[in-house]
Amino acid sequence: MPRDVSLNPDVSKIRNIVLVGPSHSGKTSLVERLAYATGAIKRMGSVEDGSTLSDSEDIERKQGRSVYVSHVAIDHDGYRINLLDTPGYADYVGEVRAGLRAADAALFVISATDPIDHATVMLWDECTEVGMPRVIVITKSDRDTADVESTIEDCQHLFGSGIAALHLPLHNDDETVAGLIDLVSLQVIDYSGNERTERAADPEHLSLVQDQRRDLIEGIITESEDETLLDRFLAGEHLDPDILMKDLEAAVARGHFYPVLMTAALPQSFAVHELLTMLTRGMPSPLEHALPSVTSPDGSPRAPLECDPQGPLCAEVIQTKSDPYVGRLSLIRIFSGQLTRDTTLHISGHFFSERGHISHDVDERVGAISSGIPHDSTHASVASAGDIVCVARLAHAETADTISDVNYPLLIEPWRVPEPQLPIALTAHSLADETRFTAALSRLTAEDPTIRISSDRETGQMVL
Repeated sequence: MPRDVSLNPDVSKIRNIVLVGPSHSGKTSLVERLAYATGAIKRMGSVEDGSTLSDSEDIERKQGRSVYVSHVAIDHDGYRINLLDTPGYADYVGEVRAGLRAADAALFVISATDPIDHATVMLWDECTEVGMPRVIVITKSDRDTADVESTIEDCQHLFGSGIAALHLPLHNDDETVAGLIDLVSLQVIDYSGNERTERAADPEHLSLVQDQRRDLIEGIITESEDETLLDRFLAGEHLDPDILMKDLEAAVARGHFYPVLMTAALPQSFAVHELLTMLTRGMPSPLEHALPSVTSPDGSPRAPLECDPQGPLCAEVIQTKSDPYVGRLSLIRIFSGQLTRDTTLHISGHFFSERGHISHDVDERVGAISSGIPHDSTHASVASAGDIVCVARLAHAETADTISDVNYPLLIEPWRVPEPQLPIALTAHSLADETRFTAALSRLTAEDPTIRISSDRETGQMVL
């Protein structure tokens, strides 16, 4: 059952993270591990048996892969972390772009067992096109065929400059992964036992990671406001890891530097602590990420947005779906102001014509506001700027529509939606259904002249 709690965390303590990467790289499993580690769930699900939080739709369970962008909100160390899991196949790039619009940073997930193919490079380019800050996570580092070092080199070769390892794996005598070495603190994190332990790196470790650590530190302090750091580092001075982490966050937020982390399936806790530290201390808050530009619904200028709970309300529908129990659900990113339950707001759309559509330029009352994990959400009366929430029963709102105050209506610039490459063939089950279906399609085409319906001569099917 939903619980009534506050959904108004400090904006600086919100992290909106989209997981991007090729199919079967481990994005959905990574969300599951993070939810388990933070106590959001008591038992981890698996992709194989269709029990994960992210792949909750029937088609996703059947195919064993993500099809839609999904939202899982977790809490850790005083931070609210909104995780957006996206599909990896090129067929669903529209869902990836929706996730990129809602997020402030990305975890770019790559498997240590698979080569980086052209489709993966295209996903990286999707992030680059919108200026998305990124952290690379290499999964499956415990597999027999894993090669973390080669995967990092491939990333540097194919993705360009600014990529450096934050951690490197440590192996047992049998070449299995035993832990990792943190190149900032030079601490060994040992997972060979049943618990995570830390200790100072051995002298032989220091000599092996010297070059990689130099590349990492130079990449971090290039973005630092302290111009003396580089000289101090080159002179051999010890630099405080806390200072380096602050500069690391600044470098990631500016989109010029992409640190690389690693994970493994076993033990379940492997590198999860390090990943959560990166999410909270090394990735930007909504205050640090540029917001989309806005106009009024008729195209006249409006002042630029700021991520301010006291500013004018401006939110965007990231996804629209139907729940068999609740009805219509809208996943919404709030860019400015506050979204309040049971208030009347303005909804503006822009995909069905150049700047608007009659059925998407209306006033509507907001239903229940919720967040959390699927089937165990929390409800609140108000949600604020920077957060991602789910809103029930917005009858007219569609994906990419703008939600704003009725007295100050706004329209957000659209994200780039992929053009459909194939028609959709529809067949009614009965003559009665066909009559009702034809009437509904007629109303649809009357509202939107860009939708065309024809009849297939051979099958008699209507083609949309």
